[in-house]
Amino acid sequence: MKLGLVGLTNVGKSTLFNAITKAGAVSGNYLFCTIEPNIGIVDVPDERLTVLGKLYNTQKITPASIEFVDIAGLVKGASKGEGLGNKFLGHIREVDAIVHVVRCFENGNITHVDGTVNPKRDIETINLELILADIESVDKKLEKANKLAKTNDKAAAKEAELLKRIKTALMQEKPARSLSFAEEEKPIADSFFLLTSKPVIYAANIAEADINKKPEDIPLLEEVINTAKAENAEWVAISCKIEEELASLPEDEKMMFKQELGITESGLDKLIKASYNLLGLTSFLTAGEKEVRAWTILKGTKAPQAAGKIHTDFEKGFIRAEIVKYDDLVKLGNFVNAKEHGKMASVGKEYIMQDNDVVLFKFNV
Repeated sequence: MKLGLVGLTNVGKSTLFNAITKAGAVSGNYLFCTIEPNIGIVDVPDERLTVLGKLYNTQKITPASIEFVDIAGLVKGASKGEGLGNKFLGHIREVDAIVHVVRCFENGNITHVDGTVNPKRDIETINLELILADIESVDKKLEKANKLAKTNDKAAAKEAELLKRIKTALMQEKPARSLSFAEEEKPIADSFFLLTSKPVIYAANIAEADINKKPEDIPLLEEVINTAKAENAEWVAISCKIEEELASLPEDEKMMFKQELGITESGLDKLIKASYNLLGLTSFLTAGEKEVRAWTILKGTKAPQAAGKIHTDFEKGFIRAEIVKYDDLVKLGNFVNAKEHGKMASVGKEYIMQDNDVVLFKFNV
C-alpha cells in the first residue's frame, strides 16, 4: 500500500512524514521545500505479532507495511505547470490513496501561502487543480474513444459514454470518486487513472492545545470534517508537532508522554486505521518457529487468493486452509490443541478470509 501525503506548502506535510517514518525528510518554512518526493516504509503496529512470536519462539517477525510518499507542496495553477506542476501531479498518479494534510491551526510565525488559514479554501484549491488536470486527461481520452466509436467499436462507445459522465461531474467541480459506477463500469473507470478517483484521507493538522478538544470545539477542524463527509472520505485529527515530539522519544518514554497528553493513539495509528478502512483492507496471520507474519489483503479475498499472497504456487496448488482464530490460538497454545478442542476449521476454496485468522495453507504443486 502506497499513501501519498499532499497539501499546500507549509501545512505540516514533511513534519508529519518525518514523524511517522523517521526518514529525516527536509522540513522548512519556505516554498517548495520538498521537490523530489521523500519515501519511507512504515511497519504497521500489530501487538498480535509480538504475542505469537513469544508463543512460537519465532526467529523472525514480519509486520505488514505501508509506503508513505511525501509529495511536494501544491500551488494554484499546478494543472497548468505552476510551481512544480506536472511533476507534482505525476507523483500523485503513482499512489493508492491520498493523505491530504490540511492546516487547522493559527500561527503567525508560520507563513501560509494564501496569507490566512482557511481549510475549506485550501482543500478546494488542491481539489480544483486535480479536477482541472483530470478534465484535460478526460478530453484526450474522449477524443480517442469517439473516433473509435465511429468505427462501430462497442468497447470504445462504452468508454466514451462513461467519460462524458465523468466530465460532467468534473465540470461541476466534483471529483470522479463522487460518482457511482455499475459493476461492469468500475474496471473501465479504473483504467482512466484519474487523479480525483483516488480515495482520500483528510489529515487535519491541529494545534497542540487542541489535541483533547472535541471536534465541534475546533471550528477549523469542523470545516475539514464536513468536507470529508460530503465526499464519503476519511478524516483524522493530528497534531504534527506532537507527532514530531513523540518520534524523537525512546519507546519507554513515548507511553509516558502520551499519558501526560491524555491520548491513546498516535497519528500513525489513526492514519493506518483510516487507510485500511478507506481501501477496504484487512490482514491474516501466519505463525511458526521460522516466522510470524501479517499479510495485507482486500476484504472479501478468498482463501486460495490469500494463499497466493505468500507464493503463487500456494494458490495454484491450493487444497485447503486450516484456520484458528487468534484468541483461540493464544489461549490453547498451538494448532494441535486448537484442533483437539474443536477450534480449528478446515476450509475450502470459497472461504472468505477474516481478520484475526491465523492460517496454515495446504497445497500440492
